[in-house]
Amino acid sequence: MKLSSLILTSLVAVLAELPSTVAADKPVRPNVLFLFADDMRSDSIAALGNPVVKTPHLDSLVRRGFVLRNAYCFGGNSAAVCTPSRNMMLSGNAYFRWKDFTPPSGQGRPGQIAPGEGPNFPVSMRDAGYVTYHHGKKGNTAPLIQAKFEINKYLGNDQTERMSGEPGREIVDDAISFVKTKRDARPFFMYLAFGNPHDPRVAAQKYLDQYDRDRIPLPKNVLPLHPFDNGEMSVRDEQLLPWPRIDADLRRTHHEYYSTITALDSHIGRLIDTLKQTGQLDNTLVVFLADQGIAIGSHGLLGKQSLYDDAMKAPLIFAGPGISRGESDALVHLFDIYPTVCDLVGGGRPAGIDGISFKPVLDGQSKTARGELLLSYRDVQRSLRDPRWKLIRYPQVNVTQLFDLEIDPDEMHNLAEEPAHATRIQQMLARLKQQQAKFGDDLPLTVPKPKPAKWTPTT
Repeated sequence: MKLSSLILTSLVAVLAELPSTVAADKPVRPNVLFLFADDMRSDSIAALGNPVVKTPHLDSLVRRGFVLRNAYCFGGNSAAVCTPSRNMMLSGNAYFRWKDFTPPSGQGRPGQIAPGEGPNFPVSMRDAGYVTYHHGKKGNTAPLIQAKFEINKYLGNDQTERMSGEPGREIVDDAISFVKTKRDARPFFMYLAFGNPHDPRVAAQKYLDQYDRDRIPLPKNVLPLHPFDNGEMSVRDEQLLPWPRIDADLRRTHHEYYSTITALDSHIGRLIDTLKQTGQLDNTLVVFLADQGIAIGSHGLLGKQSLYDDAMKAPLIFAGPGISRGESDALVHLFDIYPTVCDLVGGGRPAGIDGISFKPVLDGQSKTARGELLLSYRDVQRSLRDPRWKLIRYPQVNVTQLFDLEIDPDEMHNLAEEPAHATRIQQMLARLKQQQAKFGDDLPLTVPKPKPAKWTPTT
């Protein structure tokens, strides 16, 4: 036998006696990059059908990933809806679950934030073998849960970052540094909670110049004034422009909004490129979403203090290992994302939370996740959304809206007064009450002495 053959035979024999590698015993879990925008509508990504906004890096995620077309924020127990949205997403629970919780002094108001104990996203991911990393805005967040991240960072100043003209740069710069210098052998779970495109929306001139303000089309459902008092007509967000809303003001708002999104997209692109250059992108599950949408003129409103789709629906994209290309109209709550990600990485579905895993939808094994959704805003609005119909109830003014989303996705034609839909409305109100009971919501849908529905601006 030649010497080379003898060496090869001996080497094979030695390798056969070695123990199985860790990779063989336990598959390597993917990194998870969780990108969380602030006040970003579901229709504000070019690849999702917006003909104006420029989002090349998010478009790339859409093209190689899976899109959930009906992902909804559950709602808000405060005008700053981003606070409950983050608390719900990270805890997996509807905000009614912590209505009696009083946080430690200085950590938040009673009933406004989720406890840090119990199942939550960073703890579940740590237990699944991840190094957990958070960097985001300071205000209107989930501080008790965010404290559970092993690396927990905040922007130096939320307002300064928003005024910088480069929204997202500070968070992405630090994330890139972490990706390049990480020595921990564990995969990372990186939660980047951007403060954009929340107002004030300031983008550098190079982003503004990508748009012709005078040619920006406005949403079909723009109105000069909301047709009735929805219970939150004079909140801060609604005072950012005068009434009635006029096209020139709304085009300026959309110009700033789209330019800020383009700037954020460019910095997200830098992080994606870094993952690619360091050989980590192919083993990174990227999730992009927002805390909720924003009206910016739709229905005569500007903010997120309503239950219309413009305010409550968010973009949701999954891309990476194990994710097939595609999209789904399945109804999901944003707090369903936490158990879904745990399910995707093999960490197990956390028990005792409201969130449910929609992994079967991502896997193509199911077309549905939830049969219907409860949406809620303070004590003034409740909604039931099923695959076709959406009912919104305003108990303080005794107003009901009914929309057929199959033919009226912009919610422009209220069918509630049509006799043909009387039975449907009663059935949906009954189901709405059932959903309220399921989530611990005891708000009556009718009050003894409703307020006048008519509303007139005072300024």
